[in-house]
Amino acid sequence: MSTYKSRHERREAKKKAIREKLMLSPGRPRLCIRRTLQHMIAQVVDDSKGVSLVQINSKALNIKGKKTAVAKELGKAMAEKLIAMGISKVVFDRSGYLYHGRVKALADGAREKGLVF
Repeated sequence: MSTYKSRHERREAKKKAIREKLMLSPGRPRLCIRRTLQHMIAQVVDDSKGVSLVQINSKALNIKGKKTAVAKELGKAMAEKLIAMGISKVVFDRSGYLYHGRVKALADGAREKGLVF
């Protein structure tokens, strides 16, 4: 039997480890992301209540351009919604993805609008 783990299995293991560390910060909602080949989804979850507060995706925004630029605009839109709700501090859950490219662009866009990680 092989000990080889696929890329998906390795990302899921990283995702689980990251989420366990993030659960140690109560009182702050979690901004988690999902990346597909063409789109990105950002969602803010309140883990203490187990509910999703806000969900936004790049397909619904209808922004045209490079995927990194679209991710940055997605982060800005998410930050504006959260600040309008009175939430300014969140923890960033990158879901096992490397912190570069679209993931970093989304985080930078959210920080530009005043969201604190």
